[in-house]
Amino acid sequence: MSVGRKTKREKRSIGLGWRIVIGLIVGIILGVIFFKNKTAITAMQNIGTMFIGLIQMIVLPIVISSLTVGIAKMGDIRKLGRVGLKTLIYFEVLSTIAIILGMIAGNVFEPGANVNVHNLQATNISNYLSTAKSASDGGIWATIMDIVPTNFFASLSESNMLQVILFSVFFGLGTAAIGQKGQVIIDLFDAVAEVMFKVTNWVMQLAPIGVGALIGATVAQMGLKSLESLGYFIFVSYLTMIFFMVVILGIVLKIYNVRVFTLFKVLRDEIILAFTTASSEATLPRIVSKMEKFGVSQGIVSFVVPTGYTFNLDGSAIYQAIGALFMAQAYNIHLSLVQQLTLLVVLMITSKGMAGVPGASFVVLLATVSSIGVPPSGLAFIAGVDRLIDMGRTAVNVVGNSTASIVIGKSEKDFDEEKNMKYLASFND
Repeated sequence: MSVGRKTKREKRSIGLGWRIVIGLIVGIILGVIFFKNKTAITAMQNIGTMFIGLIQMIVLPIVISSLTVGIAKMGDIRKLGRVGLKTLIYFEVLSTIAIILGMIAGNVFEPGANVNVHNLQATNISNYLSTAKSASDGGIWATIMDIVPTNFFASLSESNMLQVILFSVFFGLGTAAIGQKGQVIIDLFDAVAEVMFKVTNWVMQLAPIGVGALIGATVAQMGLKSLESLGYFIFVSYLTMIFFMVVILGIVLKIYNVRVFTLFKVLRDEIILAFTTASSEATLPRIVSKMEKFGVSQGIVSFVVPTGYTFNLDGSAIYQAIGALFMAQAYNIHLSLVQQLTLLVVLMITSKGMAGVPGASFVVLLATVSSIGVPPSGLAFIAGVDRLIDMGRTAVNVVGNSTASIVIGKSEKDFDEEKNMKYLASFND
């Protein structure tokens, strides 16, 4: 009887997604009330930063434990190589489609055609300029070489995801290679993963507070009037992102007999969280957990999702394409078909060459616009609303990487249909 009463109470309680939405609304109200109030902005920023810090604390232990166990259970280096190659090809194809879609939207809607850059408010982007210069100097080879860790513990302290993934893959393969002796490691890391997922559930109870603080600080700093001059640019960016999720990812999922709106329903809380925090790391632990419950094998989820947060940023790709064309139009620079094809190639290279760079989306734009004649300083005019668009592109990245894990899992016939049906049934109870 007590179990039944508990279930009824749970059904009456407000779900996490709705609590996050409430936190979002309260945060916007606080942002309007405390507009330009430095004390309130600092307080809200600090609260939001502490919440993101708690999430970041969880991410690497979950990636290491889940990926090590998943690879150890997979045990086949040839299968791992096939999965890795298939994953990277999928990422490249989808990212390129996202860039092309962004360029089409930029040409059709022309968000910068009626914008006078002299009427826009500039934002200080000196920190992005220095980051873009150092990233450009290294190029794509520096990124490839940086994947190999020389000191695993240094990689952990620097939160270098690609290095951590590579080490965990080798550690998992080594664990599988020693046979029964490695079972103790599998059991240990399995337990670590369960503990960290439990901690994730606890931390997520603070999400409404963290979300409210982060969005409140953003509104208080920018104000709602800052949206007027760049409102159309923001609208076109969001419209394109929604089209990509519903239509492009919808078609991809349909090929594998999954409805995109079913995935939206499953990821509802994570999409809201990604949107409000503009942080991919905030959702990574829950995405790994949910995609396993959705039916994708642990090894594939643990490899595809963290790797995707570096190489499969579809929302960022859309923003970079639209942003580049927006600035060209704002400066009255006409781009020929050849120049636009050049822009496409440059975006494809720079977006991969700067994977993992802080503020990568904006840094890629800085490294790209010079190729079409736009002064890098011109991006100071859209830097002020970058946070608002970042919220949307982060949500797209979450859906995109979840889709990738499903596609790779199904293509490898490493997807548990029965588990999937039971999990989806729980959403209808």
